[in-house]
Amino acid sequence: MEAGIIYIVNKFGYLGIGILMAIENIFPPIPSEGVLTFGGFATTYTELTTIGVIITSTIGSVIGAIFLYYVGKLMTKEKMENFIDGKYGKMLKLKKDDVRKGYKWFNKHGYKAVFIGRFVPIIRSIISVPAGASKMDMKKFLILTTLGTIIWNTILVNIGSMLGSAWNNIEEYMNRYTLIILAVIPIVFIVYLVRKKRK
Repeated sequence: MEAGIIYIVNKFGYLGIGILMAIENIFPPIPSEGVLTFGGFATTYTELTTIGVIITSTIGSVIGAIFLYYVGKLMTKEKMENFIDGKYGKMLKLKKDDVRKGYKWFNKHGYKAVFIGRFVPIIRSIISVPAGASKMDMKKFLILTTLGTIIWNTILVNIGSMLGSAWNNIEEYMNRYTLIILAVIPIVFIVYLVRKKRK
């Protein structure tokens, strides 16, 4: 996977990054962390610029999110679960539980889930499906998706630029980041509910 990312980015530059990020949204096994951090590293030895990588990666991500939004519009939750439970789910390395988590997130947090979900691996892809299924306003979906994606992409591209040739060490840090995020979010949500109840 890593070798493929390196080849595509070196060969096609901005176009390669945009395409990889679009596919990454639809095909989670392609890690956005790898594409973005290598894209950041590539700015240190090619003509690619940090701003250019952020813009093209964001466009690619949003295109992928729009595709999944319309998938959600066309498929019920049950159909999506059955699809994931089949051979395609195994190819995508997704489980029924990933779909349920996406819907649960959206039902709990509504529009905020589309924005916050961009910072959580797997959820960042899946969250577009319940947004489409609930027929969320497209303008709001695009705004929240784009804002969350720009922040995520900016952070990782700059990390890749700073890490330089050690960009591929990001996976170790991202595993820790994911565990922290998954632990912190429920706590934040509980605090929010307690404050809301008091008010």
